[in-house]
Amino acid sequence: MQSQDLRHLDNAAPRIMVVDGSKLVRKLIGDVLARELADAVIVPCGSIAEAREALANGAVDLVTTSLVLPDGDGIGLARAVREAAAQAYVPVIVVSGDAQSHLESRRFTEDVTDYFDKSLGHTALAAFIRGYVQPQPIPGARVLYVEDSKVVALATKRMLERHGLQVLHFIGVEEALEHLEAHRGQEDAGTDMVLTDVYLKGELDGNDLLAKLREDFGYGKRRLPVLVMTGDANADNQSALLRAGANDLVLKPIEERLLVTKTLFQLRLSRMPEQRALDA
Repeated sequence: MQSQDLRHLDNAAPRIMVVDGSKLVRKLIGDVLARELADAVIVPCGSIAEAREALANGAVDLVTTSLVLPDGDGIGLARAVREAAAQAYVPVIVVSGDAQSHLESRRFTEDVTDYFDKSLGHTALAAFIRGYVQPQPIPGARVLYVEDSKVVALATKRMLERHGLQVLHFIGVEEALEHLEAHRGQEDAGTDMVLTDVYLKGELDGNDLLAKLREDFGYGKRRLPVLVMTGDANADNQSALLRAGANDLVLKPIEERLLVTKTLFQLRLSRMPEQRALDA
């Protein structure tokens, strides 16, 4: 994706379309966004048909949609957004209490940019959306990054550092575990999150690192978020990574804005107190 394709993400007054069959939920999400993103213009829609009409009247910068709509579903809505003029690169976020199961079963299509789990709550939703429309750096946040390809590592490291992140790069799982072991049992885990490739040349790979973190070290998803990078298009293998405890996946080839957005969101979420879930 070229830089000009990201123009919609730099809008100082973003237009955010909120699509949900419930008027109450539309108002709830709209109020949260209006409070947290003061310059945002909210475009509420109750169905795919209403969304199509709104899109015909003007471009939007981001779309949130529930999974179930009166005249279709969120995946159908995402397709409608892609079909609208000048909307090809607009992020489409599915907001649902069932999003995780859809993610794990890989039922989302490429038209859906990302998903948000309702159980994470209002504040997290605002932070998630802000990450797309008004990304804010987290100075000093540390990312432990495991990648054995020097070329890929250099490019990815630069992506993250451009956004103020401190990258602790290790070429293998063994070296990364030595670093983490030195901080075992301490309040500071030695990093704020982990980013790892799946397939590595050493004896241990990304799956092993994930298992060590979740089972041996006992770090939960909020305590130490883990993003897994993979070029494996096999849906079953992707599902297995999520079930094993990955917070999210970043598919290769890596797109900078998506990588940074997911990274910053997981970092912010890990620092937030638990919130009550969004109303269904």
